[in-house]
Amino acid sequence: MVNLEKFVRKWYEDESLDLNSFSQALWLYPLEELIGLAHDIRLRLDANGRVGYVVERNINYTNVCVIGCKFCTYHCSIQSKKGFVLSQQELFSKISELVDRGGRQVFLQGGIHPFLPLSWYVDMLQFIKTHFPHLRIHAFSPVEIYHIAKRSQMSIENVLKVLQEAGLDYLPGAGAEILVERVRKIVSPKKISDQEWLNIMHIAHEMGLPTSATMMYGHVETLEERIEHLRKIYLLQKNKPANTPGFVAFIPWPYVGNKNSIGSHKFVSPHTAVSYLRLIAISRILLNNIPILQASWLTVGIEVAQMALHAGANDMGSILIEEKVITGGKHQPFPNETEIQQIIRDAGFIPFRRN
Repeated sequence: MVNLEKFVRKWYEDESLDLNSFSQALWLYPLEELIGLAHDIRLRLDANGRVGYVVERNINYTNVCVIGCKFCTYHCSIQSKKGFVLSQQELFSKISELVDRGGRQVFLQGGIHPFLPLSWYVDMLQFIKTHFPHLRIHAFSPVEIYHIAKRSQMSIENVLKVLQEAGLDYLPGAGAEILVERVRKIVSPKKISDQEWLNIMHIAHEMGLPTSATMMYGHVETLEERIEHLRKIYLLQKNKPANTPGFVAFIPWPYVGNKNSIGSHKFVSPHTAVSYLRLIAISRILLNNIPILQASWLTVGIEVAQMALHAGANDMGSILIEEKVITGGKHQPFPNETEIQQIIRDAGFIPFRRN
């Protein structure tokens, strides 16, 4: 078999790469070889063996959503009695608890509410920055940005500019799922297209706004489509404007819901611990231009996440206070900061709190 590092060089150098043949060959490589190269690349990025984390709170400002993705159990319709939009007082209470726990960043995400105007989002950002000026605001996926722009009859660039001036610091990469239209039409047919998602990120990068990218895998996508997803992320990052951060993190996580929620479609490549470690290693190898690769302890468990730190991952993500979208709001014994530091040390690395 061809040397792995020599084999993947074509990924970095050839923008017209034949993804089908490349993908088929890549998935044949032994896992230990993939992990070995991924760990080497991870050490090239940071030879000190550090693993980052951030103290953050995920706040869902509304659960009303007109998209209705098949895998989502959190959203509700505008007519539902369970629907809510957080008041500023509720927002203040949640963020105050975050600050009391040493939090430095708040993550805002919501459903696609049909009636909230751009001014509502501006007011929310300004309210947070007024009362908590030291907090970074990590908010509004490309899906949310698209619908805010559509409702406001404004360009994506102008909406991002208005939100950035109001206090937006960092655009999350949610809503990517798999950036292949065949897959998106099955799991999230009302969501924006892969090209619309990529275009919004491209505009954000041109404006110097840091972003992340995600992948929700382990359902109806093929192994080749996972590589296609990574290719689109890699090329967008490769061609970002010089001296701008672009994607600062990549977070792959497995679909954890009930298969029935996606209907009768066959699960082509379901998640296992081994498939996760392989994907982490491949992601580190192929996305060598994105500094942070996050281990998703919330979806794969602490022990598998620790193993991922030896397969190319260099970050453990958020110390969660609250999470409702993935867990459905069920109580979780989330590790606190002291515990996550020990988890990182037990895996053989040095914990540090990043910004």
